[in-house]
Amino acid sequence: MKNKILLILMFFLIVGYSAVAQQVLPLYPDTIPGNLGRLSKEEEPTLTLYLPVKENATGTAVLIIPGGAYGFLAFEEEGIAIGKAFVEKGIAAFVLKYRLPKSETMRDKSFGPLVDAQQAMKVIRVNAVGWNVEPSKVGVIGYSAGGHLASTLGTHFSKSYIPNKENISLRPDFMILVYPVISMKDSLTHIGSKINLLGLDPPLKKVILFSNEVQVTKDTPPTYLTHTGDDGVVDVNNSIVFYRALQKYGVDAELHLFPKGNHGFTQRLPVIEWLNPMLTFLKREGLYEHK
Repeated sequence: MKNKILLILMFFLIVGYSAVAQQVLPLYPDTIPGNLGRLSKEEEPTLTLYLPVKENATGTAVLIIPGGAYGFLAFEEEGIAIGKAFVEKGIAAFVLKYRLPKSETMRDKSFGPLVDAQQAMKVIRVNAVGWNVEPSKVGVIGYSAGGHLASTLGTHFSKSYIPNKENISLRPDFMILVYPVISMKDSLTHIGSKINLLGLDPPLKKVILFSNEVQVTKDTPPTYLTHTGDDGVVDVNNSIVFYRALQKYGVDAELHLFPKGNHGFTQRLPVIEWLNPMLTFLKREGLYEHK
């Protein structure tokens, strides 16, 4: 009987923790920069929060950006599942539902996702104290086209595309890029992602601007990359050229390449196999320490 009561109490504690840990917040308090007209509820950008209890909070936070070729969002498998894994390690996780690029609803669709990613970074840092987050330990993880957006956030932070009179830093303190699209050059890019973001015949200037391997500087954040050699969707050379660019500028970087697994390979692995190497990298960089 006593054991049964304990199990019931544990059940309600777990349910209560889950209810508190997950919150969905609108990304903008009012006007969305560069937006045309009104968005449907399904299109509105949001942040889904997974916050560890104060006793377990490490101060580290990660903005999670799902992929989907800029045409849809793999929100469950590359968003919610990732948030749940990180929060169990004491890392505050924020899953971004960003606006997909659409000329009908954006002045320049190529900047819409970046605007949302910058706003998310600002929201996290503005609320850092209340969420038990250290503003100097806020990073980003992105998958596939979400990896492109994450690497865009990490290489275009010097220019604010959102109102930022408070001058909040929009630079992630680290990047984790998982089978990422990096380049918009035809020789490397995922064509569907490029068309959805830039259109059918974008000017060369914009192709270069969003080819993040040529946007790396010495101030680009420390980066962990992982990919498979047999990726049939996003060429593994996206990760390789980005790693080489990071090396060129003396940026700390770690590259994990696997011979097989194809696109989305981390979704098919036990959590410990993909999460532990990421945490080890963050520990080495002084960005994470489990209590």
